[in-house]
Amino acid sequence: DVITGLEHKDALTIGEKLGFRNDALKEVADTMMKLYDLFMKKDIILLEINPLTEAADGKIYCMDCKINIDDNAQFRQQAVFDEKDNAQKDWRDVKAEEANLNYIGLDGEIGCLVNGAGLAMATMDIIKLHGGSPANFLDVGGGASAAQVKNAFELITVDPRVQAVFVNIFGGIMRCDVIAQGIIAAAKELKLTIPIVVRLQGTRVDDAKAILANSQFKILAC
Repeated sequence: DVITGLEHKDALTIGEKLGFRNDALKEVADTMMKLYDLFMKKDIILLEINPLTEAADGKIYCMDCKINIDDNAQFRQQAVFDEKDNAQKDWRDVKAEEANLNYIGLDGEIGCLVNGAGLAMATMDIIKLHGGSPANFLDVGGGASAAQVKNAFELITVDPRVQAVFVNIFGGIMRCDVIAQGIIAAAKELKLTIPIVVRLQGTRVDDAKAILANSQFKILAC
């Protein structure tokens, strides 16, 4: 019940259905209550213990835990966010987070810049189907700015294996002309010489194609 929250009797019922008995059942129920309390207090969107094990002596142990906290709740959870350590992360992943980009580096030669995770995955599949190999997954989201597009190009083109970039944008909320301006700004600032293929559909698409056509860069708009 989202109003009353997880109650101890419910936690006991769940633990019993999972096969725990006696002291182990009580410990599991207590663990569930603590997890629920943590989940609600810290604006968590994913809290997972996997596996939760019972030792031979009946003790319960958390063998692995994953926690994801809602980025939108940073103003409430600043103390938690201050504990974040990016030292062991790839700098591209850090930059992607700072620019609010969903980025995963791969090992192909065709860079991808797409809006929407579903379209991004479909784009990668099509590239693979026709004999290419995607260099990355990159979703700029539904309302990317020209600055985000530039950051996205920087992430993509820093990989020396990238031989071309394919931009696939459906501009519903997003304006295609803003994307075009971001592409040209990135090409100028990063001094890009690799081919860029741009597929645009949606809001102000004709303006966007005109902007790209009048640039001096290797940009094919389709």
